[in-house]
Amino acid sequence: MNARLATFASALLFTLPALGQSALTGTWQGFSEIRGQKIPVTLEIKQQANGVSGAFLSGPERWEATSGTAENGHLLLNFDYFARQLDATVTGDDLTGTYGNAKSKSPLSLHRGAAAKPAAVKAPDIHGDWEIAVGKSPKGESAWNLKVDQSPALVKAAILRIDGDTGGLYGNYDAENKQFVLTHFTAAGPAIFAFKPQEDGTLLVINPLRDGQQWTARRPAEARKENLAPPTGTTEQTKWKDPATPLTFSFPDLNGKTVSSTDAQFKNKVVLVAIGGSWCPNCHDEAPLLASLYKKFHAKGLEIINLDFEQDDEQIKNPTRVKAFIKRYGVTYPVLLAGTTDQLNEKITGADNLNCWPTSFFVDREGKVREIHAGFSGPATGKAHEELVQETTALVEKLLSEKSKTLSASK
Repeated sequence: MNARLATFASALLFTLPALGQSALTGTWQGFSEIRGQKIPVTLEIKQQANGVSGAFLSGPERWEATSGTAENGHLLLNFDYFARQLDATVTGDDLTGTYGNAKSKSPLSLHRGAAAKPAAVKAPDIHGDWEIAVGKSPKGESAWNLKVDQSPALVKAAILRIDGDTGGLYGNYDAENKQFVLTHFTAAGPAIFAFKPQEDGTLLVINPLRDGQQWTARRPAEARKENLAPPTGTTEQTKWKDPATPLTFSFPDLNGKTVSSTDAQFKNKVVLVAIGGSWCPNCHDEAPLLASLYKKFHAKGLEIINLDFEQDDEQIKNPTRVKAFIKRYGVTYPVLLAGTTDQLNEKITGADNLNCWPTSFFVDREGKVREIHAGFSGPATGKAHEELVQETTALVEKLLSEKSKTLSASK
């Protein structure tokens, strides 16, 4: 299986001879070989007199570097919002190096050249919605959603777990091995999945980067006929134990000032408490919506507070990635350094089954937790993302429309 996937991944990449640029400017394409899998990589570089910039391209997605340097054939591109770096040597039209952080690095081997358009491929029709039966996931789910868009030249998919989605996966059909191979390489890192149609109408879903893990995907109607549990709903994962008990917090912001739920700024306000971390790709997907909601509704009584949990103490002591996250998404609401991820349930004690990144708590003007949303369906999920944005906006508007009983009684 691994050898076949590697062979087909190679076929996904199309390059023409380099254009003869002497500077670094151009589109660089090649692979990152991880656990025997060749994952296509596209990197755009622009070199000008005032410096060098770059971006990973994945389908229509663009992941910009925050800064870069190039000197004597040594290229560095920093992606501070994920605390990762591209470190490469460039010789003519060839680039070799790594991408990642101190704990994990992916090798890169790229060549500069103009990309040819992928040829149309005759393939089985797998577009639409699927459910992947996973037995029992670490989050307690029985199934995930799989959404597929398909054209003759490109297949796009995203797998939706309760805590979020895989991001966009792009590729096409491998006619020789009768399977779809979809990948991405973004600032968040690499991914590769194979979807193999079966004679009974199901899909075999394979994750080569996780020791070839396999699951079976069915159309939702077929899953119900087999009495299989559906994917867990966004509001079904995490529950508030006691409706009469308020959600409380008290943590320092990035300047060291303690911000607490009892502060005057939150009194008689609708408060959206967002649990997340700068390491979490789905939290990155969520941030633009939170920033938009805050801009639109803050003057009408909405407060948003981000309780940030990092994977290690270093980002708590020196939150460089958190600061880059804030800058990238134009976050103007308070971000508090709540602790490390293993402290989540120790710091937030009123929730049952709180285990997803991100998780958002919607608190009404009376201080009661009215709804909890686990995970986030990002832009790669298409309609699911659009529906989530609409539902979240409607919920905020509903809570804002409710008058505070405490405020009314004091008048």
